[in-house]
Order: sequence, then C-alpha cells, then structure tokens
Amino acid sequence: MEALLRRELGYGFVKAAGHSGGGCISQGQSYDTDRGRVFVKVNPKAEARRMFEGEMASLTAILKTNTVRVPKPIKVLDSPSGGSMLVMEHVDMRYLSSHAAKLGAQLADLHLENRKLGESLRKEESTVGQGGGQAERAFVDQFGFDVVTCCGYLPQVNDWQQDWVMFYAQQRIQPQMDMVEKASGDREARELWSALQLKIPELFRGLEIIPALLHGDLWGGNVAEDSSGPIIFDPASFYGHSEYELAIAGMFGGFSSSFYSAYHSKIPQAPGFEKRLQLYQLFHYLNHWNHFGSGYRGSSLNIMRNLIK
Repeated sequence: MEALLRRELGYGFVKAAGHSGGGCISQGQSYDTDRGRVFVKVNPKAEARRMFEGEMASLTAILKTNTVRVPKPIKVLDSPSGGSMLVMEHVDMRYLSSHAAKLGAQLADLHLENRKLGESLRKEESTVGQGGGQAERAFVDQFGFDVVTCCGYLPQVNDWQQDWVMFYAQQRIQPQMDMVEKASGDREARELWSALQLKIPELFRGLEIIPALLHGDLWGGNVAEDSSGPIIFDPASFYGHSEYELAIAGMFGGFSSSFYSAYHSKIPQAPGFEKRLQLYQLFHYLNHWNHFGSGYRGSSLNIMRNLIK
C-alpha cells in the first residue's frame, strides 16, 4: 500500500499510522505522508470504484458550499488485489456531542445554499445593467446528481428530473421495490406499494420544493466532531428535498434536540412534515432490507400501511 500511494500520488514518504476503522461496507487505515496524514478507505468489491467515485463527487460538492465540514477527498485508486480505494484527508474525530447544535445550523445552511444561489441569480437578472457576469456556482433547478452515488453499496439512480415526487417514487423507492421483488417476490409489499403510489402526490400538495444538496445518508454513524466543530462523512449526495435528510437521522438515534432546534430555526417544519418523514424513512428501511435481509420487512410494510390509511 505504501508503495502504491507513493507512486500514484507522488508522496516522498508514506508510513502506516496507528489509526484504522471501518463500517459494514469498507475498511480504512491512516498513513503519515510528507504532505500530512491521509485516510484510505478500501473495498474489495468489483463495483467499489463506482461507489468511491460517487463518494468523492459528494464530498467535493459539499466542500464547495463552504457550509459544513467534510474530509477533503484526494483520489480514487484501483487496488492491486482487486476493488478500489478512496484517499482523503485524515481528520481526528470524536463522537458528536458539544457541537450538535452547530451541526444543525450548518446542515440547514447546506440545504439552503442552492436556494440562495437562485435568489442571487434572480436579483442579478433583475438589476438594470447587470448580467453577463459568470456566477462562481451555478443554481441547480432539477433533482438528481451528475454521477451515481451509493447508499451503502447499492447504487442510486440520480438521473436529473424536474419533478421531485416523480424523482422520489421512480428513482428511490421503485428500484428498491424491484430488488425486493427479485429477491423474494413479496406479494404484500408489491400490493402496498401499488396503493401507496396513488397517495404520494397528496403528501406534497401546496409545497414548493427547491432542490437542496443533501448528504444523503446522515445517520449518527456518519457524523462526528473535533475541537473546531462538526464533521460529516460517508455521503451519498444528490439534489433533493431537504426533509429527506432528516429521515435516517431519526431512525437510529444519535441526534439531540439541540441539533433539531438549530436546524428548524433556519428551516421550519412545513405542514405534513411528519407523514413525509415516514415516506422518506421507507427508502431507508427498504434499503436496509435489501442490504441486510428481511428483518427490515416489517418496518417497511408498516410505513406503507400507515401512509395508505
């Protein structure tokens, strides 16, 4: 590994440091180099390059907003033994505690950043004699992302689409339902999803949704802090509805009331928020069903039953 990093990244010195880590998808190891400490995530799967390229694009996009801190990505490399690796800045992280409210505020800033770009653009266009200047960052007026990103190791369809409700039904839930169908042919899941599809538009009536850049997989295991403030990592980004971000945050704990208070002071809950949150949690329960098995079937079907009532 040391020789590979020296060769591919031009480091003069590389030595394994004592820090290692990993989740249920990839393993990681830190290395000291002559340009600072780096963290290398490694995955042996054949599709790992696609997963890491999506993560690198996600980290880069969040980094450019200058709102919430992420580790700086460096490069995706092929592993000599098969699979791929993602090299990024090493960050000394600890459990999120004292900076929870700051994370809530910064996450709201991330979600509002594209909206503010749009407002600045409109202001510029309406000012006599203005225009022709090139904005540093372009306003995104559709839902999706430039590359495939993976939530866990399963790819997400990020084809650009104008309508959020269509995007969510067709490019988030439907692919998960197709995987359930292929693996188990679950008739009840299929019937519930057919009924739920007819109900989804009602949950969004009267709501204006401006695309927001999302982390995409913001559960308690993907947030941390250091002495300077909060850090988020392992993103599966795309431009979507800001409420989607809070779905998995509420499923597995890890976020205090101060996080939510700070977030909602900048982005207040809109009418119907709780039901839409259930709809967004459905994606994550289905995704867990497809990753880890039928232990998540009951939660998936219960959400569909509740939303059809």
